[in-house]
Amino acid sequence: MRPPHTAKRGSFLTVQDAGERALIARIAALTGPAPDFLTIGIGDDAAVLDSPVREQVVLTCDAQVEGVHFRRDWTDPESIGRKAVAVNLSDLAAMGAAPHVILLSLCLPASLTIEDFDALAAGAIAEARGAGAVLAGGNITRSSGPLVVDVTAMGRVHRRRVMTRAGARPGDELWVTGSVGAAAAGFAWLEAGRDRHESPEAAECVARFERPAARIRLGRRVAGSRSATAAMDLSDGLADAARQVAEASGCGVTLESDAIPVHPSAGLVLLALGRDPIAAALSGGEDYELLFAVPAKRRRAFQSAVSRAGGPQAVCVGRLTADRTQFELVTGAGREPLPAGFQHLVTSRI
Repeated sequence: MRPPHTAKRGSFLTVQDAGERALIARIAALTGPAPDFLTIGIGDDAAVLDSPVREQVVLTCDAQVEGVHFRRDWTDPESIGRKAVAVNLSDLAAMGAAPHVILLSLCLPASLTIEDFDALAAGAIAEARGAGAVLAGGNITRSSGPLVVDVTAMGRVHRRRVMTRAGARPGDELWVTGSVGAAAAGFAWLEAGRDRHESPEAAECVARFERPAARIRLGRRVAGSRSATAAMDLSDGLADAARQVAEASGCGVTLESDAIPVHPSAGLVLLALGRDPIAAALSGGEDYELLFAVPAKRRRAFQSAVSRAGGPQAVCVGRLTADRTQFELVTGAGREPLPAGFQHLVTSRI
C-alpha cells in the first residue's frame, strides 16, 4: 500500500495541533461572506435562512467513510471533499431541486494535517458553490478511527415540480442519462493495484469514480417540463435504481442489455481486468447519472428538456411492466433475472 497523500506533501501541523475553533475559522474564511437569504450562518448553534413560500424544501444526507467509500492513499483530499458534496447534490438533482445550503460534519483523525484539512474543506465548498449552494454550518469532532465526511444538503423546488421514485405506471419507458460503468471500472482499477496513469482510459474511469458530476441542471429541466413520472439517481447501480423505481411505483421492470450505455473507457478498462462491462454498469454503482420513467406520450417533451439542459443525452434502456414480480434483463441469449445493486450493509466499497 502506498503512503497517504499527506506523507508526500511534508506538512506536519495537524488538526489536533490547531483545535476545533481554529478549524471552524479556517472553513469560515474559505466560505466567505454569507448570502442575504442566510440570516445566521457559520458560528452559531444552528443556521437560519429564509425560503420562498411557494417552494418546498428538499433535504438529504450522505456520509463518506474512509475505508468504506474512499482510501486516502488513493484519493487526494480535495476530491474527497468534492465527492462528499456531489453525492448529495445528485439526490437533489433526482428530485428536481435547486441546491441551496449544505451542512458539513467532519470526524477527523488527530493526525490529519492542516494542509489536507484545508484541501478537503476547499473541495467541499467549491463543489457546493459550483452548484449554487452555500456552506451554512456543520460540526467538527475527533475520530479515533477513520476520516468521516458527512454532508447534509438542502434544496428548493416548486411544489408541483417535485420528482420521486413513485408515480410511474406500467408501460413507462426508463431513460438513463450519460453513460454508466466508468466509476465501477475506476474503482476496480485502483483495487487491482494498477496505476491510474497507465492509460487515458484508466485515468478517465478513476476520475469518474473520484469526482462524479451531479446532473443538477438536467434534473431541474426535466422536473420543470413535468415529463417524467418518477426519477432516481444511480448511486448503487442501474439495476438497483430500476428496481427501486418499479417497486415504489407498484410495477415490474425489464431492461435491455444491448441498450445500456456503457462508457467506452469503462469497457476497455474492465475487459483488461477480465470483468464484464455490462455487470459493472448494472451493479457497480457510483455513476450518479439519473434514471427517469417517461410515458411514451411525453417522450418528446422529455427529450427536449434533456437537450435544453446542455449536458449529457439520455437513452431508453427498458420499460416498466404491469407484473410486479417481473424484474428481468433481456439479453441476446434470452431473459434472465435482473441483478441486484450494491448492498451497503453487506459489502464495503473498498
